[in-house]
Amino acid sequence: MSKEKQNITGHLREYRDDIKQAIDVMNKGGIILYPTDTIWGIGCDATNEEAVKRVFEIKKRNDAKALITLVDSEAKIEFYVREVPDVAWQLMEVATRPLTIIYDGARNLAPNLLAEDGSAGIRVTHEEFSQNLCMRMRRAIVSTSANISGEPSPKCFADIAPEILEAVDYVCTSRRNETQNPPASNIIKLGLGGEVKVIR
Repeated sequence: MSKEKQNITGHLREYRDDIKQAIDVMNKGGIILYPTDTIWGIGCDATNEEAVKRVFEIKKRNDAKALITLVDSEAKIEFYVREVPDVAWQLMEVATRPLTIIYDGARNLAPNLLAEDGSAGIRVTHEEFSQNLCMRMRRAIVSTSANISGEPSPKCFADIAPEILEAVDYVCTSRRNETQNPPASNIIKLGLGGEVKVIR
């Protein structure tokens, strides 16, 4: 086998191992640090109330501020939202950058992940690593910026504070060397009657 093929095989094995370890940790209620379609995120099983509570504690964040969850495909949204407004599908179809939609009537998520009005922010990720992670986890994954609440969000892995790195149970190895600043997601809140409110 050529050196080039060995390198590709080695990288693929590392990538698969990285995803497997992250899933093993989340399945046991643990917290991970992982690259997403926007910035590095603190994540956990979005259906595990205790794990979600730990994420709030790590960020020193008031749990009245709801967290975003990631899924790997549009089809998964209907499992977590009682009634997806038609406008949501239209918005996702035309979005040119990551789009987080806040839906009324969220379900099948940890109760402490929802806002006081029962809504939840969900984003379909099209970035390879986080998409594969969600797909293999088979559940929504929490995604919140890897910083203490109120402090600047890290632009890349190197910017993440040691306090955050030490607080999580597993730090993913993929995409650590990247230095670009990916765009934050747009955030839109949808009402059951089809009302659209742009948050960001």
